[in-house]
Amino acid sequence: MIVAGVMSGTSADGINVALVRFASSRTGRASRPSPHQGFTLLAHAEYPFPVAVRRTILETMNAELAHVADLARLNFLLGELYAEAVSKTARKHCAKLALVGCHGQTLYHQGQASPFLGRKLAVTWQTGEGAVIAARLGVPVVSDFRPSDMAAGGKGAPLVPFLDYSLYRSQRIGRIAQNIGGIANLTAIPAGASLRQLVAFDTGPGNMVIDAVMEDLFGRRYDRDGKVAASGQVQEGVITQLMRESFFRQKPPRTAGREEFGREYVGRFLRICRGAGKPDVVATATALTARSIANAIQHFVLRHQKNYRELIVSGGGARNPTLLAMLRSELAPLGIELRSSDEFGVPTEAKEAVAFAVLAHETWHRRPSNVPSATGAKRPAILGKISYA
Repeated sequence: MIVAGVMSGTSADGINVALVRFASSRTGRASRPSPHQGFTLLAHAEYPFPVAVRRTILETMNAELAHVADLARLNFLLGELYAEAVSKTARKHCAKLALVGCHGQTLYHQGQASPFLGRKLAVTWQTGEGAVIAARLGVPVVSDFRPSDMAAGGKGAPLVPFLDYSLYRSQRIGRIAQNIGGIANLTAIPAGASLRQLVAFDTGPGNMVIDAVMEDLFGRRYDRDGKVAASGQVQEGVITQLMRESFFRQKPPRTAGREEFGREYVGRFLRICRGAGKPDVVATATALTARSIANAIQHFVLRHQKNYRELIVSGGGARNPTLLAMLRSELAPLGIELRSSDEFGVPTEAKEAVAFAVLAHETWHRRPSNVPSATGAKRPAILGKISYA
C-alpha cells in the first residue's frame, strides 16, 4: 500500500510530499496505537507556494484581516495545490497511490480552552479541502487530524511523536527528536520506553522569528545557510529578557504557533533589539531558538530522567549550520550529542510529511495514533476525517 503524506508548516513556505510504502497489515479496530517500522520512504518532494499564495496564507492567519469569502476560497485553492503536488510526485516516481494523508495549512491553533459565548473551548483550524484532493487524485484522503485529539481533551499537538517512537526508540539510550520548523517541538523517548511514556511538546520558536526578522530587515524569506546570523553578535541581554516570559516556564503539554510567536511577537522582539546591528538581530533570533530548545530539555526532560544521550534534528532548521552550532554549544554541558534524522533513513525535510502518511495509514485501519502523554488527551483517538473519491 502506497500512501502520500502532505505537509505545509507554519512558515507557509510550501508543500512537502512523501510517498511511503507500507507492508501489508491486518485491518480492523485496535485498542491502542501500534507503531511499527513496516514502511519504506520511496520518494519525497517540495513545492514552494507561489508568492501571492504565501502572502495570502500569512495574511489570513491574522484574524483582523481575514474575510470569510477568502477563507473559503483558500480552502479550495489549497486542496487543488495539494492535489497537484501529490499527482506530480506520484507521476515522477510511477507510484500507484492507495491513500493520501494531508495535514493542511494551520490558520489558527488554540490548544488551551478559553471562554467563547458561554463555553470554554480549545479550537484549531487546518485548511485545504480533502474532498477536492480526493476528487482530483481518485483515492481516499485523510485530513484534519487535530480535532479528534482535542475532542478527547488533548491540545491537538504534537502529533508527530507517533512516528518519532517508531523511528528512534532504543533499549540502551534515551533520545530526543527535535523538529525545527516554524515552531520547534520535541519528543523525548526514554530508553526502553513504551508509547505512553513519551513526553512531547512545543519548545518555542523554530524558524518563525528568524524568517520574519530576515524579511523585515533584509527583504529575504530566510537566512540561507545561517550566513547572516554567523556574521552577527548575539545580544545576550535580549535572550535573558525573553527567556523570562511565561511561555518558556509553562509545563508540558504545551503548544505554540503564530498566536505566540507571530508578527506581534516579532515586532516586540525588534523593539527590544533596537540599536543593535541587523546581523546582530538575526544572530539573536537564531540564538533564541537554540536557547529555548536547550532550556526546555534541561527543565522539562532531564529533570525527570537523565539517560538522554542524543538529540535528533529534523525540519528546515536542520539546514541552518549556525543554528545547529549554537544548539550544539547549548547541549554540550547537558551531555547530549546532536544527530540528524537523515542518519535514521528519513531526510530532515521529509519527516513531517512521512508522519502524516503514517497517521493516515493508522486511521485507514481504524487504529488510534495520538499519544495522550504528549497531547494531554484523556484517551487514544483515531485521527482525521476521510474524504472518499
